[in-house]
Amino acid sequence: MKRYIKNKILRLAPFIVLAMLSFSCSRDFLDSDPLSFYEPGTTFSTEAGLQATLALCDKQLRNNYIHYGVCSVSVPIGTEYIFSDMAQYGKTDTNGSIADYAANILPTGDFRRDPSGESIYLGFMWTEAYTGIKNANTILSYIGNVESLSEDVKNKYIGQAYFHRSYRYLNLVYQFGDIPLITKILEVPKQSYYSTKKEAIIEMITADMEKAVEWVPEQAKIGYVGMVSKGACRQLLIKCYLASGRFADAEAQANILINQSGYSLVQNNFGIFDPGGNSAAWPITRNVIWDLHRPENKVISANTEAILVAPNSGAQSFLRFNSMRIFGPNWNDNNLITPDGKTAAPRYPLNNTNYRAQYDYQRALGRGIGTISGSYYSQHPMWIVNGVEDKQDLRHNSTVGNWVNMEDLKYTFGSGSTYVGQNFRMKDGSKLLAQDSIRDWYDFPHYKIFMHDVEAEANPAANDFQGATSGSTAHMYIYRLAETYLLRAEARFYQGNATGAAQDVNVVRARAGAAQMYTTVTIGDICAERGRELYLEEWRNVELKRISHCLAMSGKPDEWGNTYSLSNWDKQSGTDAAGGSYWWQRIVHYTLYNKYPAGISIKPGVKFYTMDKRNNYWPIPFRLAIEPNIKGQLSQNFGYDGYNESVKVWDKWQDAIDDESQI
Repeated sequence: MKRYIKNKILRLAPFIVLAMLSFSCSRDFLDSDPLSFYEPGTTFSTEAGLQATLALCDKQLRNNYIHYGVCSVSVPIGTEYIFSDMAQYGKTDTNGSIADYAANILPTGDFRRDPSGESIYLGFMWTEAYTGIKNANTILSYIGNVESLSEDVKNKYIGQAYFHRSYRYLNLVYQFGDIPLITKILEVPKQSYYSTKKEAIIEMITADMEKAVEWVPEQAKIGYVGMVSKGACRQLLIKCYLASGRFADAEAQANILINQSGYSLVQNNFGIFDPGGNSAAWPITRNVIWDLHRPENKVISANTEAILVAPNSGAQSFLRFNSMRIFGPNWNDNNLITPDGKTAAPRYPLNNTNYRAQYDYQRALGRGIGTISGSYYSQHPMWIVNGVEDKQDLRHNSTVGNWVNMEDLKYTFGSGSTYVGQNFRMKDGSKLLAQDSIRDWYDFPHYKIFMHDVEAEANPAANDFQGATSGSTAHMYIYRLAETYLLRAEARFYQGNATGAAQDVNVVRARAGAAQMYTTVTIGDICAERGRELYLEEWRNVELKRISHCLAMSGKPDEWGNTYSLSNWDKQSGTDAAGGSYWWQRIVHYTLYNKYPAGISIKPGVKFYTMDKRNNYWPIPFRLAIEPNIKGQLSQNFGYDGYNESVKVWDKWQDAIDDESQI
């Protein structure tokens, strides 16, 4: 039986609260904080201090997905999908320019550490990553003070700290480009940082992860699910090798993880069977994909493909995840009507006389508000293989209940409509019944976003089921073996082995029961399979930009025949369709940014959905990083105010480290 870390509040002794990057906990995000400051304290002297800080690093992995506070409207991982081909900001009832990213993503823009309401999480991503780096650096800086450690134990802790630092840096360089490289806990303030080239940072973390793979034990010797193991280190090393252009090395490491590390794809039903929220309204036929994504099954020994899981349950530090509210469509909106003009699906609690179990979609599917709505690409074109939309694929299968097509819902009792019991329609002749097809009408992967709202389920008067609330279980995958196959497919593709890449993609498809298989693949096919398999697990924006970099290094064409240059793939601006990175071309081909495709309905007067090539990277935040750095100069990204190609940037990570001690 696997053991997992229950997320208890860590009462850290003062000697481990050393600050290298400190940001105010208040909502006054205009307060400037330098990249480092001096806070005296007692240094490490016991192994317990190391373990406590590593536990904090492990626990912080959840924050990148669901944040550490209560935010009912959005979560950090949603921002990663908004800046991708798979989703857009869906709350069309808000500020009409909120998704005008071409104009609004600015160095002096909204970079709050603790966003709320309608904000996106750019500042949170920056500060949360550097907080994790701070904690990893604390371990690396003070581990030498704990003299009782054996060499093997010391190296294990160093390797796990390398993982946490490298994981944050790899994400940061594909979100923000060239950034400050910080590897130490300083004893005096430093306000003279310069940026380090992303390639140099990737080189450093790759070397670190090579050591981590050697030093960190396998999961069986770690003892707890949720702590970094050799498998997790190897998965990150594969990504580092890909980002370095070392494609053969990436394939070799993937071979080891797939064939020699004790992991295997789950092929059959396992663990508990959760019938869902209301089988009368939305029945679930048990299947491997449904079982694989039930939170309780993510941490058990029968789950042979989980490489790294972020546990999230228990009373003390559980983070609620309003998954159904944020990622589900607003199917009960007044803008969604029956052909005779009534509200399509009123929500009635159990104690209401109009309640009918067969129409209780709020318990079955949750009450969505469509904050992050699925793109049209993610609903249909992404699932087309060999010219066929593969609805046998369990990940896209509404027959077993994993996938929800809006047309499968029925007009509900109590609306006064004569159409009760008939299936939803988007149109009735020329009459538009779904007046907002961004927020109210999109198909979605129910198996991914369904979680029990324990609080609402216990209340007969509840009519707002949001996701995992207090008392629920919301464990989440960080790494799975299915992704390893797709990483190996990438490595093979870049080396010219599209047939071998197709074999890897087909392994993942076969487990999902797909009808259509590949004989060869493009990079677009691999990205599509990542979207099918890893929704809300992968950092979609980061991965598309990493893949963009890899394409430029490999010289291989994308699915449209475009090739990319290392000299300018990430240094272009404008909203026209030509040029840009591979990430940009997927924005152009697969999203509604900068256009409104036929069939999209949205309320009049709303100016939504622009993106710029320069958004390939987000700007270096002015108030969080540039303004406090009064003795140095950070490099701003191409296309943003403050960009200056003559600014000093460290080309070698060794030079950046040498400069850290120069105050």
